[in-house]
Amino acid sequence: MDALPLVALIAVSAMVAGAARRTPVPAPLLLVAVGLVAEYIPGVPDYTLDPHILLPLVLPPLLHMAALDSSYLDLRANARSIALLSVGYVLFATVAVGYLTHLLVPELPLTAALVLGAVIAPPDAVAATAIARRLGLPSRITTILQGESLVNDATAITAFKVAVAAAVGEGMSWAGGIGEFALAALGGVGVGLLLMVPIHWLRTHLKEALLQNTLSLLIPFVAYAAAEQVHASGVLAVVVVGLYLGHRRWQVDFATRLQEEAVWKMVAFILESVVFALIGLQLPYVLEGLGNYGIGESLGYALGVFVFVVAVRYAWVFPATFLPRRLSARIRRREPDVSWKAPMIVGWAGMRGVVSLAIAFSIPLTTDSGEPFPGRNLILFLTFTTVIGTLVVQGLTLPLLIRALKLPPRDPQAETLAEAQAQSEASRAADLRLDELLADERNALPGPLEERLRTVLERRRNAVWERLGAVNEVTGESADTTYRRLAGEMIEAERAVFVRLRDERRIDDEMMRTLLRRLDLEEAAAYREEDAGSA
Repeated sequence: MDALPLVALIAVSAMVAGAARRTPVPAPLLLVAVGLVAEYIPGVPDYTLDPHILLPLVLPPLLHMAALDSSYLDLRANARSIALLSVGYVLFATVAVGYLTHLLVPELPLTAALVLGAVIAPPDAVAATAIARRLGLPSRITTILQGESLVNDATAITAFKVAVAAAVGEGMSWAGGIGEFALAALGGVGVGLLLMVPIHWLRTHLKEALLQNTLSLLIPFVAYAAAEQVHASGVLAVVVVGLYLGHRRWQVDFATRLQEEAVWKMVAFILESVVFALIGLQLPYVLEGLGNYGIGESLGYALGVFVFVVAVRYAWVFPATFLPRRLSARIRRREPDVSWKAPMIVGWAGMRGVVSLAIAFSIPLTTDSGEPFPGRNLILFLTFTTVIGTLVVQGLTLPLLIRALKLPPRDPQAETLAEAQAQSEASRAADLRLDELLADERNALPGPLEERLRTVLERRRNAVWERLGAVNEVTGESADTTYRRLAGEMIEAERAVFVRLRDERRIDDEMMRTLLRRLDLEEAAAYREEDAGSA
């Protein structure tokens, strides 16, 4: 196997995603556009999607990363809204879009149209989280979109299997379809519940950060493969395990957390960049397979399906938002009031992505009778155009919609105040614990070292409050920002000395690496404080 095309794909995708950070265009959209253009450049190799590689090797780590970064408590607080979107909407969209497409394209059998409906029903996890992070949506809307994208792939894949079984002539009944869905959902959750505690126990008992992070990289693949082995939903198994580990990440030692965060950020960046580039690279393959359908006729169908997808999402989102509240006083008491603006954004934030394309490419070539699968090439084309249409049209206009609706922005002052109060409470607890420890003669310390502990604690206590204070009239920095900048300059001066001493052979490379690692940890801690303050 020639590795150069794969290396080139990763390198170019990463460069484009990095360049997108300097433009107002979201990285997913720029990557898709570059992919569309690149496929027509002479010498660019073919990058045909292989669902047998993409689904088990790319989807699990992306879902795992999204689950780790999600808030279990926030997801639980919005479980009703998330379930209505991730399960109810996907099933509704499968049937509604499928039936409308059958009416639009009468020669496409209803069973095949339902396959298309299942394929393009789920908004993509990668697209939703990437766009939400870039736009800074209100926290509740972001939580609902992230929760939907974590679970809806499982619903769509199961609905797809049922629809394909009916289309190829396996005689799947409604009862059989419901049973298949129940097995996939309950089985996937069950596998996740069985794996999450032993995996977490292993993570907390492995003492070497390198082994712990090797395990961390294997976890999503193990969960996915274990669930698929028993014909359950690998997606749900990955999500359940990821949410549990993310909720208890604090129980893992600090060295593991530092490495894990860096590793998973790199993995997510590479995979997200590659999958969006792959979307654009599929255009020639999709066009070649159209066969008897003309380009103009196919584009007309594509426009109709795009309109169906957008309209059906709104047809579900608005009633699902307001009808339960109208019917249940308990829901009105437990959940905050919702204006029409929130469902307007949720409805428009239904970008489709690479998962839909991967599912579409897994449609069998023939039915059980040996006949070609009805309308397979057209389904591939309509899936591709729907993915591109939602990413471009909705992805580009979503920021405009948010600005036009004038949603209340997040209050950084209030968030900083809450952070300061939390740090103050934690510092008081640490101060009391230090007094208890120092009262024991076994913990006796020289005066300067005891004072150093208290100084570090006081520094953490005051750091967040200083961000709320006055700024330097000359530099525009807060006292805390100036402190971090000066600390960084001091660390850089120390680092230069260590390198000079190594070059003069007064210390060896191993000692230099040990000393530099200590400085790196201090600098990393300062950057994390700065990131938290600017978030």
